Amino acid sequence: MSSSTTTPTTGRSPLWSVEEHLDDILATVRPLEPIELQLLDAQGCVLVEDVTVPVALPPFDNSSMDGYAVRVADIEGASEEFPAVLTVIGDVAAGAGEQPTVGAGQAARIMTGAPLPPGAETVVPVEWTDGGLGEGPASGMRAHSAAPEGASGEVRVHRPAAARAHVRARGSDVRAGDRALSAGTVLGPPQIALLAAVGRGTVKVRPRPRVVVMSTGSELIQPGESLADGQIYDSNSFALTAAARDAGAIAYRVGAVADDAETLRSTIEDQLIRADLVVTTGGVSVGAYDVVKEALTSLGDPDEETGIAAGGGVEFRKLAMQPGKPQGFGTIGPDHTPLLALPGNPVSSYVSFELFVRPAIRTLMGLDEVHRPTVRARLAAEKALGSPEGRRQFLRGAYDAEAGTVAPVGGAGSHLVAALAHADALIVVPEDVTSVEPGADVDVVLLG
Repeated sequence: MSSSTTTPTTGRSPLWSVEEHLDDILATVRPLEPIELQLLDAQGCVLVEDVTVPVALPPFDNSSMDGYAVRVADIEGASEEFPAVLTVIGDVAAGAGEQPTVGAGQAARIMTGAPLPPGAETVVPVEWTDGGLGEGPASGMRAHSAAPEGASGEVRVHRPAAARAHVRARGSDVRAGDRALSAGTVLGPPQIALLAAVGRGTVKVRPRPRVVVMSTGSELIQPGESLADGQIYDSNSFALTAAARDAGAIAYRVGAVADDAETLRSTIEDQLIRADLVVTTGGVSVGAYDVVKEALTSLGDPDEETGIAAGGGVEFRKLAMQPGKPQGFGTIGPDHTPLLALPGNPVSSYVSFELFVRPAIRTLMGLDEVHRPTVRARLAAEKALGSPEGRRQFLRGAYDAEAGTVAPVGGAGSHLVAALAHADALIVVPEDVTSVEPGADVDVVLLG
């Protein structure tokens, strides 16, 4: 891990910039090793190799309509008054084997997706015919099981059709040898569908990272239970677990851990078996009961018997930002699992996640773009926004893309969860700015 280049005032701890802390994290975190997964297990993962098409899609000329496969010359000039009368020689169903050959004056009843039979040049929708009933235009076909005679007899065609009308050509979607998907693609439902359509049962991807989230504090209790004096509900672990899943991870929430260093240390060590990344919230400040520092600072120390360090240890820092000044980062355990220790105030915790944890998760996934998008917007506020000198402030905001404006939501307090729930952006006030006037242009980090 690097060290801060910020020169503090005499007698104060060094302040890290947001960029220094993030750079240190991203220099340590590495993309997970690729593995071969079944298609549904690969959903949400990042493809690590180009996928080429082994066979054309569709693999044969097929009908896009339920109707009749015919020759163009046999229906030329057809109308309701003077229909073309053709002999029906059989059915062509999707997935059927042998197909009838369509000759002059003949038609084969064909279903959507069924291959165009030999001799046929076009498809006439059933609505352009009498459906073999000898009456006016049909609205559809009767089921073969209910009326097998529909595959024989005669059909009257009321409209002509051009060559290859309502025919999906072989390879019209993708051709054999085409690149179906590029390395770096995140596999969502449409991509999974394409892989299945071209015959891929497995695919090589970077797995979704497993993120363990835990909050600390003896005052925290599970939502749904009754509050006693001095207790609050644990919201941070729920927020951060949801945020980790939103970022693309498989996230596990651990119940709140009491303010006891040994309990916290053993809980974290127990969780390492299922963690590619550990996130804690709370206990990183300077209070007497901020046990995360106490518990984690020694986790990187060499084992007394083996002399082997269990990870590089966790370093606790002060950042030139508001909210989220106290932060911790390092690696722990035999696999040097990255751990990010976030502050406990809800807004501080969430802002820290967006700035530091989300990019780490996206890096583990192997994505090229790991940051939330940032745009410029005009500040829509009734009065100037104040900001402490030397701190980069992140204020909750509501972004209006159409108007190109952003409005502050709630106050600057790091405990205001309700305001956070109504924000979809973070307004960024640089370190050297202490006041932002209404109408000024500001950087906005989009959270949605």
